[in-house]
Amino acid sequence: MSKKTFSLLRLFKPKANQARSFAIRNASSKDCSAICDIYNFYITESVITFDEQAMQVSAWEEKLQHIQDLKLPFIVAVSDSGELVGFAYLAPWRQKSAYRKTSENTIYLKQGAIGHGIGPRLLAELLRLGKEAGINEVVAVISDSDADTSIKMHKKFGFKKVGHLPRVGYKFNRWLGVILLQKSL
Repeated sequence: MSKKTFSLLRLFKPKANQARSFAIRNASSKDCSAICDIYNFYITESVITFDEQAMQVSAWEEKLQHIQDLKLPFIVAVSDSGELVGFAYLAPWRQKSAYRKTSENTIYLKQGAIGHGIGPRLLAELLRLGKEAGINEVVAVISDSDADTSIKMHKKFGFKKVGHLPRVGYKFNRWLGVILLQKSL
């Protein structure tokens, strides 16, 4: 087992009896630095994202603005102490206009925030807001390696597996695929 795989297994192991209090709110440009830090961890330490180069805060500012311009939700989870512990958003599934009622969801949590109920709360709110925004279908594109927790969470929310694309990504000297899940709102 590689060092990166081992660290992910530790990272995604839920911590029993450790509840965290947090609030969910709309993301703002002030959140982009913390969002960038959370995401860059997954770039360098996991195969959860297929990105290989660290992102800049400015890229997250642009992404946030684009999603807000489309009237799609981009939300964050913030602890009682004000620490941003996770983020989630809906983005267009594809650029063609016929896909306008379909979106792809994204959820990332800060290292150490797994297992505290933050992911499910973010997903529940994201789905609620997506329905309000007129989204009919939500697609989850999840790595087929080291992402069992995410797949299980999505299935608990009624997502159904609709496909598997093996060997479509290459990261850390190995081939990776994606699992496609879908939910109708």
